[in-house]
Amino acid sequence: MTKMHTTELPDPFRFEDGRRVQTVGDWHNRRPELAKAIVGVEYGGMPPTPSGFQTEHLHTCNVERFLGASYSKYRIINTDDRSFHFRLDLLVPPGKGPFPVVLTGDGCYRYVTDELTLDILKRGFILAQFHRTDIVPDIYSIERTSGLYLVYPEATFGALAAWAWGYHRCVDVLVSLDKVNADAIAVVGHSRGGKAALLAGATDERIALTAPNGSGSGGAGCFRCQGPESETLADSQRMIPYWYGPKLWDYVGKESSMPFDQHFLKALVAPRALISTEGLGDLWSNPSGTWQTHLAAREVFRFLGAEERIGIWYREGGHDHGKADWIAFLEFMAWQLCGREPECRFCLNPYPGIKPAFSWEAPGNGRSSERQGQAGDAVSPRITPDVRERTP
Repeated sequence: MTKMHTTELPDPFRFEDGRRVQTVGDWHNRRPELAKAIVGVEYGGMPPTPSGFQTEHLHTCNVERFLGASYSKYRIINTDDRSFHFRLDLLVPPGKGPFPVVLTGDGCYRYVTDELTLDILKRGFILAQFHRTDIVPDIYSIERTSGLYLVYPEATFGALAAWAWGYHRCVDVLVSLDKVNADAIAVVGHSRGGKAALLAGATDERIALTAPNGSGSGGAGCFRCQGPESETLADSQRMIPYWYGPKLWDYVGKESSMPFDQHFLKALVAPRALISTEGLGDLWSNPSGTWQTHLAAREVFRFLGAEERIGIWYREGGHDHGKADWIAFLEFMAWQLCGREPECRFCLNPYPGIKPAFSWEAPGNGRSSERQGQAGDAVSPRITPDVRERTP
């Protein structure tokens, strides 16, 4: 698109019957409505939780170049169909533990360099990786002839939901391991992997922190608020319809009639921690629309007394999951899950001229700084200096 297009974002506090949330108890009743709307329509629902799974320990060794960390491989077997399985790899830092976990399904992308691996381990975090394309393929085809599609042939879930399901099965394994702090599991992913990570965090309350990077349309972006040159719903359905559920087609060209937008998915994470990391030049991923859904979801976090649990971070540059993005995420994780003071801020506004795309507000708490027109703390330059100094 060549110009910003914005319509009012729907109110997450409004029940389907027209009532409005007034208490935290009301929110717990409203939350399943949000999940049914966005997960069912946009992603085709989630694959079934298996009746059981088996973890097969394949190998363990120490890796000297990674501080002597323990490297283990596990095979996760779905007992609903034992022919379906995939692998989870762990690097555990030296020490007694238990340790927080960084879990990514982007093993197929190989974005975790040796330098980043060392950083993760030095922080006292476990690095857990799997290949989401082992769950279902990502080959620009609508065929459902392999992977998890064959296990549940009657289901309508798209690839994003299948990949999110992969995160959930990895969490099943992680919470069973003595070295893992089960209350400090973070999921992270880039681009389509970021969409899957956000969906995983929204649909599994065992995940303590969710960190999509450059996730755009169908992730942290926005269907109603389209920035210049950003991916539209029509673009997504034309190129990669297999990522989504079949009902999403009904809203192409009718985005303003959707009963949800991506702030609903972010709201499902609340009050657990959420950080979106974005590139200002990554126009296809709609960074300005991501700011709008951040502001809208932050109303829910604020209502639940968790305003500091939602963060956003921007850098200059395009579509990448580089060192600066990882450092921002790891700093936020260390703050939220370990209580370590961060070296950067996660509420800086790169779009001071854009007004929030909603007129509603959180019930009973008055107007936040965003709704008063500040929309967060304006910053120029639009990268925090401390993180810029650590960027190659």
